[in-house]
Amino acid sequence: MSMISPTYGQVDDNRILEILLNFYNNNKDLGSEFELTVGTDSQNFSYTKVVKVLAMRCVGHGGIYFYEVTHIDRIQDVRMKLNYETNESLKLANNLLQKIENDPKYSELILNTNFAIHVDAGTSSIGKTKDLIPSLVGWIHSMGYDCVVKPDSYTSSSIADKISK
Repeated sequence: MSMISPTYGQVDDNRILEILLNFYNNNKDLGSEFELTVGTDSQNFSYTKVVKVLAMRCVGHGGIYFYEVTHIDRIQDVRMKLNYETNESLKLANNLLQKIENDPKYSELILNTNFAIHVDAGTSSIGKTKDLIPSLVGWIHSMGYDCVVKPDSYTSSSIADKISK
């Protein structure tokens, strides 16, 4: 896995993990909660532009994020698009946790950080996605993650959304 950081440029897995751990260590004495979130958003052009984001936030004190952009064949159907986005987020989260969960140097970060998948779906009565939320939340919970939807899913609906346009 290689991602882009607005601060650090192109970084590989090991560098991302090092940056996350440094961010945690540099901010843990602030007494705030930490959130490590993964979210994906996509936009249709003649193809579908998919943006996956990994973000870490020290609540009230800022955060950092990394992103990856890919292009795939156009996905027109909203259900299929959200399923694809959710699957990409789960793959990224699983990849990250596989790398850190058995490494003792990350044990404090894991114990003191809230992990969640952010989904670009909302409960608005005029939106196209509210009926999809129960199945997406159930899928994410079945994989062992918390799930956050709009308007609180900032990783997918703000960061990834901005990059995907």
